[in-house]
Amino acid sequence: MLRLRALAAAAVMAAAGAALLPAPAQAAGSVQLYKIYYDSPGSDTRSTASLNAEYVQIKNSTSRAVSLTGWTLTDASRHKYTFGSYSLGAGRTVTVHTGKGTNTAAHRYQGRAAYVWNNDRDTATLRRANGSTADSCSYNSTRADYKMC
Repeated sequence: MLRLRALAAAAVMAAAGAALLPAPAQAAGSVQLYKIYYDSPGSDTRSTASLNAEYVQIKNSTSRAVSLTGWTLTDASRHKYTFGSYSLGAGRTVTVHTGKGTNTAAHRYQGRAAYVWNNDRDTATLRRANGSTADSCSYNSTRADYKMC
């Protein structure tokens, strides 16, 4: 009976010790917000050029392409851009512009006629197609025009 208690105590101690060990490292890389250019240069004229100078960059730092189909990019006011059928290549960055244009592998366009990103503070949130948050980045400054996330 004493031997059984000793074995049980050893098992509990081993389990407790395992709980204190660091978790295994996650897979290298991720898809994350990289840069928010929230205050386009010059006057806010709502011209296509001005709207498209307001953008968010998303970087894939994994070693494989990642499908962003159905992923969303939102601001604190819940303006939402949803990626259509799209795959972001390994190590690549995509720029999501506020205004209108023709989508390419490196540039996507929300097609808006008004600005999305506040010039003083806001939060960008990138969500996977299942709704889980992939990344979030906030800024709170008028001293800069962009934020590196």
